[in-house]
Amino acid sequence: MTTCCLAREGLNSLRERKDGFDIVINDVNMPDMDGFKLLEHVGLEMDLLVIMMSVDGETSKVMRGVQHGACDYLLKPIRMKELRHIWQHVFRKRIHETNNVKQVEGKKNHKRPSGPNPVGNDRPPSRP
Repeated sequence: MTTCCLAREGLNSLRERKDGFDIVINDVNMPDMDGFKLLEHVGLEMDLLVIMMSVDGETSKVMRGVQHGACDYLLKPIRMKELRHIWQHVFRKRIHETNNVKQVEGKKNHKRPSGPNPVGNDRPPSRP
């Protein structure tokens, strides 16, 4: 986990280590950049889940975050139970992606046997 007080520091860290992060949790109100602007940068440059958080639960702000790509919008104070559920989801997603990559690689390495057609000749079986 990496924490940053300024959005620009966080964005620089994300850019430097693009494959080093699984999720971004950012505040809507940061001192140097609007949280929605950070959401835009991450969405355009990286394939990462972004969760917005704020003390403001105004429906228009929540909808703005979700419409611009945030996968969730948490209201402060954040409870540990909420964070635990988020990490479980990220972990399951990572496992699922890893399994998909292994399946694709397995299919690439599996070659069809050469030789006669299993029916006994070199032509495909005829249809009735």
